[in-house]
Amino acid sequence: MKPHCLIILFLSIVSYLKLGADAFSSNGFVRTKGVQFSINGYPYYANGFNAYWLMYVASDPSQRHKISAAFQEASRHGLTVARTWAFSDGGYRPLQYSPGSYNEDMFQGLDFAIAEARRHGIKIILSFANNYVSFGGKKQYVDWAKSRGRPVSSEDDFFTDSLVKDFYKNHIKAVLNRFNTFTKVHYRDDPTIMAWELMNEPRCPSDPTGRTIQAWITEMAAYVKSLDRNHLLEAGLEGFYGQSSLQSKTLNPPGQFGTDFIANNRIPDIDFVTVHSYPDEWFVDASEQSQMEFLNKWLDAHIQDAQNVLHKPIILAEFGKSMKKAGYSPAQRDVVFNTVYGKIYESAKRGGAAAGGLFWQLLGNGMDNFQDGYGIILGQSSSTVDVIAQQSRKLTLIRKIFARMVNVEKWKRARGQGPVRKGGQN
Repeated sequence: MKPHCLIILFLSIVSYLKLGADAFSSNGFVRTKGVQFSINGYPYYANGFNAYWLMYVASDPSQRHKISAAFQEASRHGLTVARTWAFSDGGYRPLQYSPGSYNEDMFQGLDFAIAEARRHGIKIILSFANNYVSFGGKKQYVDWAKSRGRPVSSEDDFFTDSLVKDFYKNHIKAVLNRFNTFTKVHYRDDPTIMAWELMNEPRCPSDPTGRTIQAWITEMAAYVKSLDRNHLLEAGLEGFYGQSSLQSKTLNPPGQFGTDFIANNRIPDIDFVTVHSYPDEWFVDASEQSQMEFLNKWLDAHIQDAQNVLHKPIILAEFGKSMKKAGYSPAQRDVVFNTVYGKIYESAKRGGAAAGGLFWQLLGNGMDNFQDGYGIILGQSSSTVDVIAQQSRKLTLIRKIFARMVNVEKWKRARGQGPVRKGGQN
């Protein structure tokens, strides 16, 4: 081999190794590329958790060690994404006392949580509001408007009343423009934040056609994107089917939800798709076998629709198994986690749309008052913790394989840009 060929080969190898290091950096904004997430041009997977309590606990400086410990354990188990609340409206220790009036202690709690996530290489999904009365929810917004003379009566007026929508938009602006007192970075400029979420589990049962929610998501998604095009955006949907897919609607659990999984997620400003799954809550009296049959069909349908109809990545953003249900056993919880993780892995290894799962919920030691039956403490050895860690290892392996494929393509393109010698001689 000629000396200059050896030099080219050496430089190519050095370049390859450098690209490999970039491939596993958690720095940079998460993007979508087809049906996959990416960071710096390399595939990215969201194996993570829900921890709605991060801001609330961190608002008390004496309790912040719990946040640090939780992120440390999450990182040690290979988890990459945390989903949490950027809302607490009215009531006890709120973030927002009244429209536009904020509790600095609570905001600093959220600042700290984001800073700790950043320190441990974990991305954050922040939700702007709640469908339910917990932490205020859409009812609090409607009550605020009613106190100012607006003719509102139903919680679902949240989606249509002009003053309520102004209150909500102002909150979005306040969160995006927040200057983090720990990182010294505005939220809108911080790549630690993976995505914004319009609402935790939006529902509008008063309009089963789904048109109300469709209009609201369209308007609010456009508003978020008008302020911030750095970050991804999702709607916070549970995955209930609607009028645009009547055959799939038969998969829904009983109830009127006013959402439409297909139509809502086709909105161009929605970057990726979410689905939640709680067979033990939605089918309380059903057998374990029936619940698992539902789970399999529910996940298969949504992953396929994300892949083939919506052409967007999908995150299984909430799932779990409650210890408080009759007949519970750790083995049953492991089956649920293995089923969810298995569906994600089978799709991901083929380059498919399933891009991760976030279990509900992560807790730390000394947090018994937050235990809702679904809480998992990573520091306490259990078979479910082993399942979670195994999924992290499997998705990391897939990421490595795809990163190498990206590197090979980059290497080929780099070589193709070199000068072509007369006669094709090297």
